[in-house]
Amino acid sequence: MVVENLALSSNNNEELVYCLKDWYRVIDIIKNKSDNWALRTKAVLDRTRLALQDKAEYYQKILQPTAEYLGALLGVEEWAINIFTEEMIRSGSAASLSQLLNRLDPVIRKEAHMGSWQVISPVDVKGFIEVIDALEHVQDKVYERPTILVSGRVKGEEEIPDGAVAVLTPDMPDVLSHVSVRARNGKICFATCFDPEVLADLRKKDKKALSIQITANADLSYNEIGTSEVESAIATDEDKTPPPGITLKKKKFVGKYAISADEFTPDLVGAKSRNIANLRGKLPSWIHLPTSAALPFGVFEKVLAESINKDVASEIATLSKQLAAGDFSKLKDARKAVLGLKAPKALVEELKKVMKGSDMPYPGDEGEERLEQAWTAIKRVWASKWNERAYFSTRKAKIDHSDLCMAVLVQEIIQADYAFVIHTINPSTEDETEIYAEIVKGLGETLVGAYSGRALSFVAKKSDIKNPKVLGYPSKRVGLFIKQSVIFRSDSNGEDLEGYAGAGLYDSVPMDVEEERVVDYSTDKLLLDEAFQKSILTKIAEAGYAVEKLLGSAQDIEGVIKDGELYIVQTRPQM
Repeated sequence: MVVENLALSSNNNEELVYCLKDWYRVIDIIKNKSDNWALRTKAVLDRTRLALQDKAEYYQKILQPTAEYLGALLGVEEWAINIFTEEMIRSGSAASLSQLLNRLDPVIRKEAHMGSWQVISPVDVKGFIEVIDALEHVQDKVYERPTILVSGRVKGEEEIPDGAVAVLTPDMPDVLSHVSVRARNGKICFATCFDPEVLADLRKKDKKALSIQITANADLSYNEIGTSEVESAIATDEDKTPPPGITLKKKKFVGKYAISADEFTPDLVGAKSRNIANLRGKLPSWIHLPTSAALPFGVFEKVLAESINKDVASEIATLSKQLAAGDFSKLKDARKAVLGLKAPKALVEELKKVMKGSDMPYPGDEGEERLEQAWTAIKRVWASKWNERAYFSTRKAKIDHSDLCMAVLVQEIIQADYAFVIHTINPSTEDETEIYAEIVKGLGETLVGAYSGRALSFVAKKSDIKNPKVLGYPSKRVGLFIKQSVIFRSDSNGEDLEGYAGAGLYDSVPMDVEEERVVDYSTDKLLLDEAFQKSILTKIAEAGYAVEKLLGSAQDIEGVIKDGELYIVQTRPQM
């Protein structure tokens, strides 16, 4: 009734209506005494909580500035102005619903056999607590001592700052999101806390020294320690042989603006392109691969050196000097400058020839406007060399930013019904006998990127691959969908390197803008039809196992499902 009242009394209530439909579905599941009722209820509870969080932020945005303006004119005391919007929200049904969800959550977690934590990156650490509002606010910071960040917000694409040994958050980034992968690669403890009381206790320990341990059942425990114990851990780390520095081999233009998949070599493209090309003709026929081509290494530098782009080249040279001097505000200017590049005629002609020769749709056949859309997408991939998270990551790894070269993998987009990511070794438990995967409606950016809510997650034993076990149901609020098109994927020489967590640092850009839709799980066949669900999850697990066996090592795999057919769009070694 409380959700109904809120939906009926709210404008822009589409999200709340879908939450309400989910609650009706959960009630049926409970009545039918289904085994998964607690997990399904937890997912709906999480989605409803996210909808309330959005509503609170919306009211804060539209009401608080007015309250501050009028309050100042009327001489209202500052404390009253500061809590005005909060009190307005508390007077409505959203506050009642929030209190109800807080009461329900621990009960549902207990029934679902979920502890207070979901451990995303299982690493024991010692450090000093630092309470922050959001991870993105500190990603360029360098902590001088081992720091355990207790962060109110973690979206999923941020770079974890240098010196941070742990990130603890109430937010729910997917286990296979970019930030989660980079945390594991960097041996940083990363975990979601579901219990508000535990989180409040951690916040009270701001600046204190803490030891974090991951228990045998993949839960997290912590206790206060003396400063000397952290200093002892630092001394032990300093005694270890430091990892070798990462040196990039700067790539040169080899005379080709575009190449087909048959021409992919380490001198021309990155591992992303080569890994997909190496799978061709070697996998079972039911595993499909998208058609691919590429703009190889050195093309960006060649285009920048053209006389038609001399002004852009001069601007980027100036901005690079300012960035090297520590003025990181120039990153945005550098990205904007790249978008000013003009395409040489030779590039356009070669790209046309290669795409048509590879049986890919060539954007220019649909007119100059479509060709310009494709060129803009290519430039945005190149410009992502100056993304904040990427730039700070290379600095942290002491990689020379000027040696970073960006090839662009060109692929035809599959209009996905679902997208998935597979890790062929369970990343949360480090169990080599178990495949872990996550799946979302629509395109995979809602999974790996900064989209709130959780994906559907499951595991499958390699010895019993046809019996996957669902660990959690989806609470993602939106899906991304797109017309038949082309995507341009970043493929730099600074990714998939041993000892360097480079996953998701650079952008992949579709030629067309994705349509964002609020998703309706109450009518989703993947949740309603158990036979269909088992079929799809089994197919995903089998594909992951097949790729791992073929390549001979654990893999991090991205793919999509379209009309029941499975496509692998990317694979890299799982670090």
